[in-house]
Amino acid sequence: MGLRGLLVPALGLAAAWLLGLGFDPRAWLLPFGAGRGRLLNPAELARYTGGQGSPGLYLAVLGQVFDVRRGHKHYGPAGAYRVFAGKDASRAFVTGDFTNTGLVDDVSGLSPSEMLTIQNWLSFYSENYIFVGKLVGRFYDENGAPTKALEQAKAVIEEVLKFKGQNNKKQFPPCNSEWSSTSGSRFWCSKQSGGVKRDWIGVPRKLYKPGSSDSHCVCVRTTGPPSGQLDSQHSDRGDLDNPNLQEYKGCHPLADSCVLKD
Repeated sequence: MGLRGLLVPALGLAAAWLLGLGFDPRAWLLPFGAGRGRLLNPAELARYTGGQGSPGLYLAVLGQVFDVRRGHKHYGPAGAYRVFAGKDASRAFVTGDFTNTGLVDDVSGLSPSEMLTIQNWLSFYSENYIFVGKLVGRFYDENGAPTKALEQAKAVIEEVLKFKGQNNKKQFPPCNSEWSSTSGSRFWCSKQSGGVKRDWIGVPRKLYKPGSSDSHCVCVRTTGPPSGQLDSQHSDRGDLDNPNLQEYKGCHPLADSCVLKD
């Protein structure tokens, strides 16, 4: 199997893993106006491939440059992801085209979901590697200011994130809630809880963001297929089995109201 045959499924699985964990990409969003750092041109960036005589190991995503030396085994000359070193190959992260014509920073014509995948990769590098600076060219000018191409990419990403956020709220609408010194906290669900009108009531559950101990109360469907799954062959438990949900202790798992004593 060639390099492309190895990388295409690897990138696809990694992107699916990042989204499947339930992370909200907005929480990962690396500001497009992040600190200026260094300004490199493409010829300068091309020297940073991690090979003998190279000054380091860099790659860029949407014009933002990262030092990936600590991932040398992946991005160095012998690594499976070496094709990304020393360049901005944003497009290849979603197309799987690792030819010279595919390893480019031109993201025009990509779908909104593909642009979101690139943003997820940008966020991944910002979380795991050192931000170096900006690549002068398609996304940043010689002063480090965003270009029209970057503003267009940013607009597409923000629009799809807004749409995704609206869908998430429809899937898990917030609970109604009230508190009193005598009875404690009460959470309950209705067909309009959280300001989201729907044809089901649901039951209260704690919704956790993966990797965090923080939670908030949401209303969860108890029947039908899980969100995003076709109607055939499902357990008829709605979203109850979502791994990011937890029942409230002391409350009946199928009650639409829950009272917690303080």
